[in-house]
Amino acid sequence: MTPIERFQQYADRIARHNPSLNAFLHLRLDEAKAEAQAAEARHVVGKPLSPIDGWCFGIKANIAVKGLPHHAGIGAYRDVIAAEDAGVVRRLRAAGAVILGIVNMHEGALGATTDNPFFGRTQNPWKEGYTPGGSSGGSGAAVAAGLCDVALGSDTMGSVRIPSAYCGVQGIKPGAGLVSNEGVLALSHTLDTVGPHARDVSSLRAALSVMTGQPMAAGPCTLNGMKLAIWDGIGRDGMEDVVEDGFAVAVSKIEAAGAEADYEEPFGYQYGRSRRAGLLISEVEASEIHREMLSTDPEGFSALFRKLMAWGVARPAEEVALAYEHLRQVETAAARVFEAHDFVIAPVAPQTAFAFDTPAPENQADFTAWANFAGLPAAAVCSGLSPQGLPLSVQVIGPKGSDARVLDMAQALEALFGAPRVPLALQR
Repeated sequence: MTPIERFQQYADRIARHNPSLNAFLHLRLDEAKAEAQAAEARHVVGKPLSPIDGWCFGIKANIAVKGLPHHAGIGAYRDVIAAEDAGVVRRLRAAGAVILGIVNMHEGALGATTDNPFFGRTQNPWKEGYTPGGSSGGSGAAVAAGLCDVALGSDTMGSVRIPSAYCGVQGIKPGAGLVSNEGVLALSHTLDTVGPHARDVSSLRAALSVMTGQPMAAGPCTLNGMKLAIWDGIGRDGMEDVVEDGFAVAVSKIEAAGAEADYEEPFGYQYGRSRRAGLLISEVEASEIHREMLSTDPEGFSALFRKLMAWGVARPAEEVALAYEHLRQVETAAARVFEAHDFVIAPVAPQTAFAFDTPAPENQADFTAWANFAGLPAAAVCSGLSPQGLPLSVQVIGPKGSDARVLDMAQALEALFGAPRVPLALQR
């Protein structure tokens, strides 16, 4: 497709499907069309700015896009207009990306359902009434529904990978510090990382290369002889049978392709205790980030978000210090698993997407938070559909500095499992 054809396809699909999905909140289609026309002119003379010149992007609502609302899904910020682009958006523009608009997210990024009290629910493209995950739920839904090529999200304890898993797309949380957080209305300065969602791993690679300013060239990756640590979580409370069964099938395919698999859990990571430490840090840091707005417009935050931040602030300093120390211990211990293994393979979440009218499970981030605490690159790769027709996903986690290799492994798994599909109801 030419850049203009690409833009028009997405503009048409947004008009057709976004009213029911509520993935995009704020659009800039006139400006985007002009950007697509400029990209087309460059392609005509054979001088594209980059491999993503003319690609269409959605941007999570906590990442600044000049001239558009920058509110992180928080009502108190709904009238704030970004004066400048976030650093990562500037990189995209310089590479010729077409910015379609802002996508929905869980309020303040503190949660994983994208059932937003101020901007509405984003529906899972695979099943109406079901969550797309979060906090980057609008990003995952927009890509799954075919509304853009790539959507940026942010990941604090799984917020790129969980929507990727629930929506059946590919996503990556880069290693800590690889992508600039400048211009991001953060939840946690300690844990937040900006990452992309896309329909295939090659698109993730092209986008991440621009976002980081570092080449992420594809390298050879064969599953035959690969040494993998399999973190299956089998027998843990809250693991859905369909996730256990689907992960077992995925691992059997990986082993049949010649990989050497050992069953092992990350050293030092303690599920509930570790997750609670990460949440406490997020609550404490969020309360500081939003301190001024909380004092001037407290009703612009939901009662739950206010309660969570207040709980964090009320914890004794010793308890907060222990939470930070626990995360440092998890990070230090993480390298041990890679002494004998190339990658860790795990489920993304203990459950598939669930209905909005059911309580959100506490364990959603049990398999994802470890990579945030340890600063590791981690990708979600769609591995098929459950018997109920909901997406399943496998996580690839690599050692520090292995982002390109994680993408290589994700691409090998994508070839093994097959590329994600567009939900049948949206194939028009």
